[in-house]
Amino acid sequence: MPAAVPLADNAVRHADGQGHAARFDAQSTCAVIVTHGPDPALLQQVVASVVPQVGHVVVFDNGSGGVDVAGLLAGHRRVSVMPSALNVGLGAALNRACERARELGFLHVLMMDQDSVLAEGMVHTLGAALVELQQGGDVAAVGPQFRDARSGELAPFVRFGFPFNRKLRGGPGQRVSCDFLITSGSLVPVESLVRIGPMDEALFIDNIDMDWCFRAKRAGLSLHGICDAQMAHSIGEQLLASRVKQDGVIVHKPFRLYFIMRNRVLLYRRGYTPRVWIAQDVPRLVLKFIGNALFLPARWQRLVFMCKGLRDGVAGRSGGLPG
Repeated sequence: MPAAVPLADNAVRHADGQGHAARFDAQSTCAVIVTHGPDPALLQQVVASVVPQVGHVVVFDNGSGGVDVAGLLAGHRRVSVMPSALNVGLGAALNRACERARELGFLHVLMMDQDSVLAEGMVHTLGAALVELQQGGDVAAVGPQFRDARSGELAPFVRFGFPFNRKLRGGPGQRVSCDFLITSGSLVPVESLVRIGPMDEALFIDNIDMDWCFRAKRAGLSLHGICDAQMAHSIGEQLLASRVKQDGVIVHKPFRLYFIMRNRVLLYRRGYTPRVWIAQDVPRLVLKFIGNALFLPARWQRLVFMCKGLRDGVAGRSGGLPG
């Protein structure tokens, strides 16, 4: 396993009066990637896109089984793999990898999914924006604008509203204050993780980033989308064309619907969850339930997983997929 270079040897921090970095050094960033049965060729592409942009990469292999992630990445310098025989969940995997980054002395963490390919210079663009934004207040995270790897559609940044969210795509040079950033591509100061807390491991997967963003906003920290920072990424296993939604309909595997339904209900129960988000998300949950139960393949299987998720959400149960 390649050894990480301690931060003291590869980055220098200059601080302003508030303790924020006065300039951004990309070598102060550790990328953390969570893998679970990844496509080997795509993972190689992902890692190749991030290694030149950061000081180190920690890969938490979340029970991949048939894919030898450590062997696959053995040729990359400044990449270390944390293997787990079992799938401990996305939240726990991110937390263990971020803890490793902190132990190595890094000041920033770049969270990544196993299918996110960074554009050249993305980390530097995010970091430069972060440093400037920190001069005006505490920033929880900044995130890139991504294009769906399948459709090529540019994803918007989101501000919560009722009856509909505001979807803002911005333009060159723009920075969008938003209420939510997806985990992948988010550049997070370590001090933000300390202040806000780790990812909620009990959610296991799905809505983990939403929960963390809710807590960040409650703590008075801001979130910003940086339009000049770009990456390719895909949400869900399929993207179906739709006459109703311009950017298509995201389709997940049936078992994921358990977590999507359960964790939404769990978030509805939490005092820091914005009421406006709940008000406009409940109808979306209903539509998702109807769409999966009536119009997608494996309808009965989808219905069973959704009903179990709703039941456990109402009961306040969390953790992994029940047996």
